[in-house]
Amino acid sequence: MSSSTDRRNVAVGPRNEGAAVKGFTQKAHVSNPCLNDLLEGDVQAFLSDEDQLHTFDDLTKVNPVTPTTVLKCLQARYSLKVFYTNAGCTLVALNPFQPVPDLYSVDVMREYHYATQPQEFKPHIFIVAEEAYRNVQGQLEPVNQSLVVSGESGAGKTWTSRCLMKYYATVAASSPAAWSQDTVERIEKRVLDSNPLMEAFGNACTLRNNNSSRFGKYIQLQLDRGQLLVGASVQTYLLEKTRVACQPANERNFHIFYQMMKGATEEQRKDWKLPHNRCFAWLPKCEKQIEEDSFHETVQAMVHLGINEERQRQIFRILVGILQLGNVSFCSSANESQPCDLDEHSEDFLQRAAELLGVPSEELQTLLRVRTLKAGKQNVLKPCSQAECGVRRDCLAKVIYGQLFQWLVMFINSCICADKSKWCNFIGVLDVYGFECFQINNLEQLCINYANEKLQQHFVAHYLRAQQEEYVSEGMEWSFVKYEDNQSCLELLEGNPISVFSLLNEESRLNRASDSKMLRVRLEKELGCNGNIVWDKFSKVPHFIVTHYAGKVSYQIEGMVEKNKDPVPPELIGLLQKSDNLLLHEIFIDKETENPNNKGLSKVTVVSKFKNSLENLMKVLLTTAPHYTRCIKPNSDCRPLTFSKEEVILQLEACGIVETIHISAAGFPIRIPFKSFLQRYGLITKYSTSGRLHVDSDADSTIILQQEVERLLGAVLQHVSCDERRSLVHRGRTKVFLTRPMLDLLEDLRKKIMCRCAFTIQCCWLQYQRRRLLARRQSATLIQAAVRSWLVRKRIQRWNRAATLIQNAWKKWRALLKSLAESELDDAMDLVEEDTPALKPVVAQRGSVQLSSFQEPVPVCGWPMGLALASAPSITVSLTATGFQKMISVMTSLNLPSRRGVYKVETNQYKQGLASIRAQPRGSVKLHYQRSPLLYADMQPDLKSDVTGFNEILLEKTL
Repeated sequence: MSSSTDRRNVAVGPRNEGAAVKGFTQKAHVSNPCLNDLLEGDVQAFLSDEDQLHTFDDLTKVNPVTPTTVLKCLQARYSLKVFYTNAGCTLVALNPFQPVPDLYSVDVMREYHYATQPQEFKPHIFIVAEEAYRNVQGQLEPVNQSLVVSGESGAGKTWTSRCLMKYYATVAASSPAAWSQDTVERIEKRVLDSNPLMEAFGNACTLRNNNSSRFGKYIQLQLDRGQLLVGASVQTYLLEKTRVACQPANERNFHIFYQMMKGATEEQRKDWKLPHNRCFAWLPKCEKQIEEDSFHETVQAMVHLGINEERQRQIFRILVGILQLGNVSFCSSANESQPCDLDEHSEDFLQRAAELLGVPSEELQTLLRVRTLKAGKQNVLKPCSQAECGVRRDCLAKVIYGQLFQWLVMFINSCICADKSKWCNFIGVLDVYGFECFQINNLEQLCINYANEKLQQHFVAHYLRAQQEEYVSEGMEWSFVKYEDNQSCLELLEGNPISVFSLLNEESRLNRASDSKMLRVRLEKELGCNGNIVWDKFSKVPHFIVTHYAGKVSYQIEGMVEKNKDPVPPELIGLLQKSDNLLLHEIFIDKETENPNNKGLSKVTVVSKFKNSLENLMKVLLTTAPHYTRCIKPNSDCRPLTFSKEEVILQLEACGIVETIHISAAGFPIRIPFKSFLQRYGLITKYSTSGRLHVDSDADSTIILQQEVERLLGAVLQHVSCDERRSLVHRGRTKVFLTRPMLDLLEDLRKKIMCRCAFTIQCCWLQYQRRRLLARRQSATLIQAAVRSWLVRKRIQRWNRAATLIQNAWKKWRALLKSLAESELDDAMDLVEEDTPALKPVVAQRGSVQLSSFQEPVPVCGWPMGLALASAPSITVSLTATGFQKMISVMTSLNLPSRRGVYKVETNQYKQGLASIRAQPRGSVKLHYQRSPLLYADMQPDLKSDVTGFNEILLEKTL
């Protein structure tokens, strides 16, 4: 084990080819005077070429590694507006204190996200974010990731955390694979809107930072199996609610109060009873303008998170009620047995505060001035002193604001947190308050600095100590690097059985008034042997001084016990439970339900609660893969592009950057167990050209894994010398230790093999698809041919049946017509020539036609009027049917010698269609009909040169 009490000068790590390691190695073999001379010479030689200092993207390349060389490199890069620099496993971020265009744009995010090797780009916070995201995609244990952003107040932690959340909300929600685009945008928007809302209620302007976080938060960004953002959850730590009622000198209250004062509409001011010229005791430096005073942005965030207008009205009325309560002051009563009197201007403020909080004014005034004591089963009312009245007023304001903040966090979680079944991994972003040291430091600063000590110990335990111990346990030749271990400071604060926190809790649980002098004496008596705590014997104010990793801080004991108790009188809780403000009523009814036995006095102290929450946080961090970002504050005045060497060097030494660079330069930052290593990179051996290594079947599993790992590394580094191999990779007893270049080499080989395998699979799949397509086409052709053949056969068969049916029907029809025609023929006796009776002159004149070509007229008997037909060689009779009657038409074509042409007899029913063709009669023709055909006959045939109608079809044209 290595600790601050057992430190040795660094000898040599396993990598001895690097210049940084060589220079560092020499320190173990020379005496101190010679060492200092040589080191000073190396430093001067390194710093002589100042033009090249800004080119060191990674401080592990600096030779030699000293605070001076590291400081000069950071200063050179900062002067060129390069704010990010790698320091081994840690990213160093310098705060520019001014907006930097296009440094955090969406295009830059996508550039880093889609890059094959983001590490080849310039250092950036997005590289850290992308590395964590790809670790989740690669599913290497531990899969869950944590991004730890640390630094002192004003170093840029809040901005860095905001950039990380925006990055993941952009790249992890860019594909609407499983969700609609509206859902993705809604989740992304809600996750991002949780930031400005929590900053408005939890951040404040301090001497060191205009947007200082007065609470800690750990945000879990929840990812599904496709590594898409589906939700988030927020866990908060120790809100500095004392700021509501007591603001340090030249500092402001929480942002939300100033946003309301500057951004409220006239209607809202009327509802809140907040005139423009109103001044409040709890709103100092209200005239100061900062970027965070954006009331519209806070309201928009509330709307996007689902807080409706009525709920917003309830929230703002509570906040204004707190401000009105701050203007209530008390004056001592002449009679000590009587309650204190209100100041002359306080009655109006108390009345407005009671109305905004929804409680009776008289009852509120009574509870602020009179306290209730338990005397057995009876309650005894005792007037409060002027100081006690102020304490009760402040306590009421703090408990209201603290519970409102907790409700807000719970509401945000209910809006953005996904169901457990929808997410499987997470990336955590930790943003806690930075290390603080003011002129007057109390319990808040003690808890804040304790949290920073815990984070520093996590870094020390996980990286500075654990890595070096692991190197030794895995059989590597390693000498420990000297580093500052803050374990003794943590033991002072939280150790068992005696520590600062245990003594504070013990004093807080005593049913008596606290005495700061007695507590100081006890601290000195119980903890005087610890070197991390001292006292200024000449100071009259009770205090103690703790030596933190970042420096010494003096804590004032006065009031520390009362703050640790954080008592809330039960009568005030009962008053708030009866509030007409629905939100206030809901908050404190739920509080009573959760703590039914809590009668106003907090049984769990502030320190105990904060310590338990931090321990839970550490358990989460230990199960994740951490990524460290160290934010550095270049100057204490927040001036843009101003680099203060003294400020920066203190921060570098406090967080152990130089030691981190030493270990990173000489060690192997990537450690993978054999099994995981073979699972991910075993395919390299399978597809390599080297021969297969013989594995002893009798050996145990560890030896088999070692042999497989050796075989894999031999296949990868078969053309690399032994010295180079030792500088790139080391096989331990249970793990493989890699440098970043070696990991990139393995990933490139794996990617190439995966591409070849994917290409082979694609070829096989395409070949299978083509063959399947060809088989389908052939099958379709056969099926189509069979179907067409079947269709043709069915069609021909149908045609044959139809033709046969038509033929049969036609034959039947012909037979029927023939039978009808034969039945209409004259009898044989009608064919006997009879003497033609003499016609009457009138009949003969009207019923005969004299043709010039013949000597005698041809009479037609039985007609109403005569129709003369010249001696025709043939007579054709046609029978035509209509829908309602049967008509008979006689058509005659004569072959007449004529000078002018052919005679034509044309009937008007030729369009009705042909019914039958009569045989040529012999002699006279006797027609039987029901109606006279003369009704349809052309009574005046004309001599024409052509034949039309049925005559054209039935008759042969002759001239």
